[in-house]
Amino acid sequence: MANETEPGRASPATDGGATSAPPGASKSRELTSRILSGLVLAALALTLTWHSVASFAVLVGIVGLVMSWEWARVVRGTGLDVAFWLQAASVVGAVALTAAGYGVMAAVVVALGAIVVLTIRAGADARLSVLGVAYVGLPAIALVWLRTGIPPNGLQAILFVFLVVWTTDIAAFAFGRGIGGPKLWPAVSPGKTWSGLIGGVGTAAAAGAAFGAQVLGTGALRLGLVALVLALIAQAGDLAESALKRRFKVKDSSGLIPGHGGFMDRMDSIVPVAVVAALLGLVINGQEPARALLLGP
Repeated sequence: MANETEPGRASPATDGGATSAPPGASKSRELTSRILSGLVLAALALTLTWHSVASFAVLVGIVGLVMSWEWARVVRGTGLDVAFWLQAASVVGAVALTAAGYGVMAAVVVALGAIVVLTIRAGADARLSVLGVAYVGLPAIALVWLRTGIPPNGLQAILFVFLVVWTTDIAAFAFGRGIGGPKLWPAVSPGKTWSGLIGGVGTAAAAGAAFGAQVLGTGALRLGLVALVLALIAQAGDLAESALKRRFKVKDSSGLIPGHGGFMDRMDSIVPVAVVAALLGLVINGQEPARALLLGP
């Protein structure tokens, strides 16, 4: 980690007489940076989501490109290799096709991208390189597909997904820090606690119910239950990405977002939630998945 002193080296406080900042001041600056960058990203995401399907597709495509690069850094220890370009082309093509109304073709493009990546990779990272194509491509399709729903359901469905994920993350952090207690899975993510999990999921369920009652005017109980399930999935996605980073001994997927790490670190919960939300909409009503997600049959 960047904050840790390497074995055998003098710390900044004892090297040359330099004085290090107090731990409390360092944590305060990190928290401030985290909050400010989070607010900027949230404002940008909400603006592009609200504006149009096209602007939202551009947002998803850009994030998908960055995540593809971060996946290459974490899994293969490189950035702009051939597998990255293949994955990037698959993701961008899938987003464009989905925005144009060709969701099935988009899924085919992601599948073909995964197959081609498999043919050019060898060794231990081959399966993880293939997984990267699906990890970025499928949620990109899911998000854009939901956003293309009949107005205002498409916009509302994405806002609901954001609400669940963001509420879960924020509440889990607050409850975990405020209450503490037994660790959830210390071997994978030492900082996560059972109090954080329960607090995050419970708060997300309440937020989902409120969304159903106040925004949609109906379905408070149903959306509360849907939010609860999606919040659990969000936490599972967070743990899965933590396990991946721990396997490759990296703290963050990149340092692009001050106080947060990389885009993979911020999207780890949205990735599985988007896919499950889209599948739920598909099962209920494949013609109008956004409406089905929100209102049911």
